[in-house]
Amino acid sequence: MPELHDLSALEQARAIRDQEISPVELTQHYLDRIERIDPDVGAFVTVTAESALRQARRLERELPDGPLAGVPIPVKDLNLVRDVPIMFGSATYRGFVSPVDDTVVERLRAAGTVMHGKTATPEFGLSCYTETTLSSPSRSPWDFGTSAGGSSGGAAAAVAAGLAPAAQGSDGAGSIRIPASVCGLYGIKPTRGRISFAPVIPDLMGMSTNGPIARTVADAAALLDVMTHNRPGDLYLAPAHDGTFLQHAHREPGRLRVARYADPTVPGAEVHPEVLAAYDDAAATLEALGHEVVEIERPFGPDVVPHFITMWHVLACVHPVADDRRELLRPITAWLRERGLATPAPDFVQAQAELQLATRQALAVTDAYDAVLTPTVTQPPRPVGWFEDVPDPEETFERMKRFAAFPAVYNVTGQPAVNLPLHWSPAGQPIGVMLAGRVGGEGTLISLSAQVEAARGGFWGERRPSVW
Repeated sequence: MPELHDLSALEQARAIRDQEISPVELTQHYLDRIERIDPDVGAFVTVTAESALRQARRLERELPDGPLAGVPIPVKDLNLVRDVPIMFGSATYRGFVSPVDDTVVERLRAAGTVMHGKTATPEFGLSCYTETTLSSPSRSPWDFGTSAGGSSGGAAAAVAAGLAPAAQGSDGAGSIRIPASVCGLYGIKPTRGRISFAPVIPDLMGMSTNGPIARTVADAAALLDVMTHNRPGDLYLAPAHDGTFLQHAHREPGRLRVARYADPTVPGAEVHPEVLAAYDDAAATLEALGHEVVEIERPFGPDVVPHFITMWHVLACVHPVADDRRELLRPITAWLRERGLATPAPDFVQAQAELQLATRQALAVTDAYDAVLTPTVTQPPRPVGWFEDVPDPEETFERMKRFAAFPAVYNVTGQPAVNLPLHWSPAGQPIGVMLAGRVGGEGTLISLSAQVEAARGGFWGERRPSVW
C-alpha cells in the first residue's frame, strides 16, 4: 500500500473529499515525518505543529471547495504569516513575529491548505544556496552532501523529502527554479505581476515573484491557481489568462515552436557536460513530441551583467538591520549590502533603465517562439559549503553568478519560466532544464510541461530519495 506522502497533492485532497483520510491524519503524517527526517534535510526553520493541527481540525468540520483543500503547504520564511516568527533567513531578525499575513498566505488559508511550517531560506533570499546561522543547511534529499539550492532551498528540500506534497516559494533570480533543478522538482516562476506581494513586501523592479514547487505539473498548476491574485497598489499586473492553470495541465499544447540556446550570459560561466546532456535530451524529447526546436543566439549579452549586479547590490539593502545587529550578518550579505549602500541613486536608476532596454531587445527575439529551452543551472548539484569554501565573499558571489547564469534573465524580462526535472546524472543527481514562455504564457508552459511529463511516465519514474 502506498503511504500518504506517495500521493500527489491533488490525490491527497481528493482522498480528503472522499473521506478516505482526514486533514488531521494527513497533517499529523507530515509532522511525524518532519520530526524524524528533517534533522538530516534542513527544510524547516519553524514547525507550527499546534496551529497546523488546529487548522486541520477546523477543516474536518468545514472543508472549503477547491482542489487542494485539507493539504499541508508550507510557506517560505521570506513571507509573512500572522503570529508566526519570521526571520528572513537572518539572525538579525531572530525574535520578530509577523503581525500580518501576506495576501498570498491569505489565499492559501482561504483555499483550505494547512500551513505546517516555515521553510528555510538564505539571508534575505540573496543566495542560490540555503546555509544560514539559524538552522542546519538545506540539503538535497537525493544526496545529503549536496545543497538544496536557494533561495527556496527549504521549500524544495521539503517536497523532495516527502515532508510536504508541494510548497510555496519565491523567485528573484532563479530562487524557485534553481532548487527545483537540484532537488528534481517542477517549479514555476510566473509572469511578473501574476501574484501580489501585498500588503508589506514591495515589488519594486518586479524581479521577484511568489510561485509553486511540486512533484507534478498538475499539483504546481493547482497551487499557482490558489496563489494568483492582485491587490490595489501593485506596481505590475500580468495579462489575463484563459481558464485555470490546472485546466492547462490537462490540455494538449498543439505543435509549438521552441527556441533553444546554452550559451550563458555570465562571462566565465562554463556549462558542465552532464548539464548539456540534460539540455540535449530535453530538446530530443520535444522534437519526438512533434515540436519544432530552433537554435537561437542568447537574447542577452554579457554587457547586461554589471547592471544586474548593481540592482542585486541595492536589493540586498531592502531589509533594515539595526546598528547593534549588523555583526550578525553573514559575510556574503554584509559584502553585498556594503556595495549596495555605496551605490549612488543615479547609478541605480541607470542600471534599471539599461535592463529595461535589454528586456525590450530580448523580447523582440523570444516572442517569435512559444517557448525557449535552456539549462537551468550550469553545474550538477554543488556540495554543501562549496559556495563559501573560498577566501572571500567576492569569490562566493562569483561562484553564485557562474552557477546560476541562466535563470535571472527571465526575472529581468518578467517572462514565466519553469524547471523540468528530466535528467539524472550517473551519480543519481537530478539535473533540470528550463523552459521560458511569452509574457502571460504560463498556460502554454504548463500544457507543454504536462505533455513532457506524461511522455516520460512521470518525472521521477521509479526513483525515490533514500528518505522516502
